[in-house]
Amino acid sequence: MTHRYIKIGATAVVLVGALAGLMWSTLREGTEYFKNIDEVVTNRPAWEGKRLQLHGYVVPGTWVQRPNSLDYKFKVQNNPARQTTSGGVVDASYTGILPDTFKDEAEVVLKGKFGPEGFHVEPNGVMAKCPSKYEAAAKSASAGS
Repeated sequence: MTHRYIKIGATAVVLVGALAGLMWSTLREGTEYFKNIDEVVTNRPAWEGKRLQLHGYVVPGTWVQRPNSLDYKFKVQNNPARQTTSGGVVDASYTGILPDTFKDEAEVVLKGKFGPEGFHVEPNGVMAKCPSKYEAAAKSASAGS
C-alpha cells in the first residue's frame, strides 16, 4: 500500500514541476508592462531592457524620417498640453511603416524596450489614435441629444 502512495506522490511532484516550468518559461518572455511616460521617466534605469507598452502623445515637430529609409525618430510625452521637450519626454526610434493616424500630438502606444539612446520600438509596435477623428462624432452625438 505504501508503494502505491509513493508512486502517486512522485507523479504529482513531476506534474506540478512540469507545469511550473512551463508557466515560468512562457511568462518570462511574454510579460509586458503598460506604463505612461511619467511613470517610466521617474525611474528609467529600472525599466531598461524590460518589454513595455508605453502610452503617450507625439511631441509636435519632433518626428523625422531618415532619408531613403523607413527609420523614424520622434519624442513622446505624457501630457499633450505641455509643449516642452524637458521633463517627462522620451526619445523613441522606429523602423517600419507608421500608421496613417501617426502625426503631431497623436495619442500612441509603443511596444518595445528602453536602450541607451531611448525607447526602441519593435516592428509593428506603433499604435496611434487620431483624436480629431473621434471628437466630431462625439460632438454631433451630444448635439443630437
